[in-house]
Amino acid sequence: MRYLSGIQSSGTLHLGNYFGAMRQHVARQDEHECYYFIADYHALTTVEDPDALRASTRAAVLDYLAVGLDPEKVALFRQSDVPVVTELTWILSTVTSMGLLQRCHSFKDKVAQGITPSHGLFAYPVLMAADILLYNADRVPVGQDQVQHLEVTRDIAESFNRKFGDVFVLPSGEFDSVAAVVPGTDGQKMSKSYGNTIPMFESEKKIRKAVMKEIVTDSKGVDEAKDPDTNTIYLLYKLVASDDDVQAMAQRMRSGGHGYGDEKKRLLEKILEYFRPFRERREELEKSDSIVEDTLALGAEKACKTAQETMERVRKAIGLV
Repeated sequence: MRYLSGIQSSGTLHLGNYFGAMRQHVARQDEHECYYFIADYHALTTVEDPDALRASTRAAVLDYLAVGLDPEKVALFRQSDVPVVTELTWILSTVTSMGLLQRCHSFKDKVAQGITPSHGLFAYPVLMAADILLYNADRVPVGQDQVQHLEVTRDIAESFNRKFGDVFVLPSGEFDSVAAVVPGTDGQKMSKSYGNTIPMFESEKKIRKAVMKEIVTDSKGVDEAKDPDTNTIYLLYKLVASDDDVQAMAQRMRSGGHGYGDEKKRLLEKILEYFRPFRERREELEKSDSIVEDTLALGAEKACKTAQETMERVRKAIGLV
């Protein structure tokens, strides 16, 4: 089974990235053929600082290696190191209707947030389709916010196949039962776009600030009972604490007599404990001058071979050979 997934190089990775995707990426590498890419082309829709783009790409690779991804087992590569993805994007755009893109929720949501729309932002799903179809991915792990983009990918592939023959594999989405929807500090889904993240690899001071000062709580007093199932502190705690500790926190919240400040301290302690081995490994990896580029070069070699094979079929099908 061939899996594909990507992550934007547009900022520091956080708990949402790890529990929502990275943990599952590592788990699959021993049993499946996996392609994971750093989506630097996609990041250009929001990142305009070249130094920041380079730095965040490097950081994302170090983060993946630190949590256990093995570049000998998977293709971990930079999206822009396989430039034929832009060629395929253009070809796919000629079989993609405007109406299909106009219905995409992601574009509408970003415009509603005040982001000035560009053609790149509008056509984002076509590049995403090229990312998936270029590597003949059978499965694409997705969250609820990406379901529509995968549906668009299938629509585009079906449109192309109707016109030019069965060139593309139709990918299926996979909703991982262990993948978590991680709440951010404001209770919404944790996302760099919302500025509500808790970082994994920043300084302890920054992690402490995110947990102790930025997690929003309601106005219930210390003595009042609280509902753990709707509480951000508890929902985050469930990700990093043992079952016994989770049950103890739930009981304290339901019984009252405990303030949010104390529970935030417990959450902070568990986050630091959970990620300590990863943080220590990352510190070691960061001492290497070549580990990132060596990893990306190895991944690009694997990805380019598959991509070129796909593009040969595509060019022949549409008459460019």
